[in-house]
Amino acid sequence: MIRSSEGTGGLTRFGALRGRISVRRTVTTIAFSLAALVILANCGGRVRYPNYYTLNLPAPPDPPPAENVHAAVAIREFRAPAYLRQGAIVYKPSPEQIGFYAYHRWAINPCEFVTNSVIERLRASGGFARVKPYDGRTDTEYVLSGRLEKLEEIDYAGGLKVEVAISAQMTNLATGLTVWTNAVSEVEDVNKSDVPAVVSEMNRTMERAIEKLLSPIPADVATGPKAADRD
Repeated sequence: MIRSSEGTGGLTRFGALRGRISVRRTVTTIAFSLAALVILANCGGRVRYPNYYTLNLPAPPDPPPAENVHAAVAIREFRAPAYLRQGAIVYKPSPEQIGFYAYHRWAINPCEFVTNSVIERLRASGGFARVKPYDGRTDTEYVLSGRLEKLEEIDYAGGLKVEVAISAQMTNLATGLTVWTNAVSEVEDVNKSDVPAVVSEMNRTMERAIEKLLSPIPADVATGPKAADRD
């Protein structure tokens, strides 16, 4: 009888142990199932990719320089504030606040774009015998340095606008003196509240800003002495 009683107790304890194991397995299975559902839900959701934009100014004509033009100029890559070099298109909800579009980005560094545009337009002006990117050499009479100050959407000041601001200066390599300097700021309204419309207006505003920036270069700068004639 004692043996029979011990056997029954052992079976009872074994049954209870199996029950606990079964519950644990059920809980574990449910947990893994929920985790799998969450992963599948995330994978099944729409993945959003960034939109990339570039400014696209019309290419100017490239006429030969005038006969009395002797000077050559090298263009340094334009600089810009750090926030304009991060790649995201910038908007300003207030004068003190800067925001970035997470899914709207520049496909090209705006500084590189402005530099190339300035080179193209100085070549097209015919005002210099040679215009080239600055490479550290001293085979030109002048070096032009510049800065892209602003390229941003403005959301405060009564409506949606864009602002482009650029400054530049030209230095005589022989004397180290600044022979020309200029700065422009252009603000224009945007007629539609979406990023493509903002970029289109930035494009038009950038074109006007570069034209105004370069238009007052003195004529006597370009007709200066040749590099070979410098003392």
